[in-house]
Amino acid sequence: MANISKRLQKEKIAKLLMQLSGILITGSLFLILGTILYKGLPHMTWEMISQTPKGGFYLGKSGGVLNAIIGSLYLAGLSTILATLIGIPIAIYLHVYVRQGTAISRFSKLLFDVLFGIPSIVYGAIAFSIMVFFGIRASLLGGVITITLLTIPIVVRTLDELLRTIPQDLKHVTASLGATRWESAKVMLKYIRPGLFTALLLAFGRAIGDVAGVMLTTGYSDNIPKYLDEPTATLPLAIFFQLSSPIPEVQGRAYASALILTFLILIIVLCTHFLSSKQKKHQT
Repeated sequence: MANISKRLQKEKIAKLLMQLSGILITGSLFLILGTILYKGLPHMTWEMISQTPKGGFYLGKSGGVLNAIIGSLYLAGLSTILATLIGIPIAIYLHVYVRQGTAISRFSKLLFDVLFGIPSIVYGAIAFSIMVFFGIRASLLGGVITITLLTIPIVVRTLDELLRTIPQDLKHVTASLGATRWESAKVMLKYIRPGLFTALLLAFGRAIGDVAGVMLTTGYSDNIPKYLDEPTATLPLAIFFQLSSPIPEVQGRAYASALILTFLILIIVLCTHFLSSKQKKHQT
């Protein structure tokens, strides 16, 4: 009886700790969102999302952050495309052409786990070194290089988990029909297609919200970039620079910029949940 009583007490304590953790995390989330809404909504105007910064914008005068919105979309979109073009062949190779359980398979997965956890500022330093070596100045291209390096591990690890969900029967059927490895890989990609879009959205969400990695590589401009070799603004950088201003009006615009970024991330999260549920239905 004493042992049962102790186990019940431990269960109650564990349940209480989990509830407190949930309340703390949920409360922190609502605090962040509430702060952004409270400080950002008064400064959220059509001018903010439809115009580029005008003269004196950082002194509290007219203008908006359209340059940062477009720059973020350019940067995240191009980086996600490149990371996908590089990450899909890597994931397919590790699952189709490399025998599972071998040393190279385990080492590759460990390597991408490590790359997945490296801070973005490290990728920024590596990309900056590459840019210096090739003579590339701070520009949209520099940011694309940085964010591509950052998002390749995300794409590879997400696809790795998706490929693990493929039933062995499907692999056996394709092999019994005399399909080549590449033909089997195409069948696998078709099977995980909804999940593939989820991986792309996750990479896009990470790319559009990063600031440390692009601080050294994209530069900053009040204009919308037309070419890859031009410096570009992003929403995270715009928030950082505006919050650094001592002018209350500019700081308020920083929270409005954060509200725009939060809205974009929310759209990505909702799309990710929708595609994840579609993937689960597809597997059943």
